[in-house]
Amino acid sequence: MESIGFIQWCLDNLNYWTITLLMAIESSFIPFPSEVVVPPAAYKAAASGDMNVGLVVLFATLGALIGALVNYFLALWLGKPVVYKFANSRFGHMCLIDQAKVEKAEQFFLRYGVSATLVGRLVPAVRQLISIPAGLAKMNLAKFALFTSLGAGLWNIVLAAMGYYLERVVPEEQLISTVTEYSHEIGYAIIAIVGLALAYIIYKGVKKR
Repeated sequence: MESIGFIQWCLDNLNYWTITLLMAIESSFIPFPSEVVVPPAAYKAAASGDMNVGLVVLFATLGALIGALVNYFLALWLGKPVVYKFANSRFGHMCLIDQAKVEKAEQFFLRYGVSATLVGRLVPAVRQLISIPAGLAKMNLAKFALFTSLGAGLWNIVLAAMGYYLERVVPEEQLISTVTEYSHEIGYAIIAIVGLALAYIIYKGVKKR
């Protein structure tokens, strides 16, 4: 209960440091929606000018990278048996993690390879866990950090743009519900665009050979 109260305090007192902390938590094995952090911060930036929306995106992305690195190193050091044991434990379930979700993230990583750490940041239910199979696979740390930052940054730009724009359209109490309603559709649209771009790059490489 105290941890929930602390998170609520951070949400009620959004600044660059609480944004970083909350996004690190969101991106680690204690997930909660980034939609409740970035859009309200951008909304606040548009309404009062106390924060800069560009810095909101920067610190949110930094937090997401920190949380992803926690997952990456835990998976790297502990190994698959311990990760799955945790996912099946009562504490894992309290963190909204189970074996099915970890397996889904693993399948996504195997399907898309290293680019999964970029694309996966845009997929609901995979976003927070995609770092685990990357750690299990001992993915190159520099590539992991780069792709994670790019994917998280892109998603945070989308969320911040929504929050910044909606400040002129909806009252603050309707912000979260409005963002949640449209965020999944926007995420899948971005995935489609990124997928087409990757397919085009692969096609050009094969054709050049």
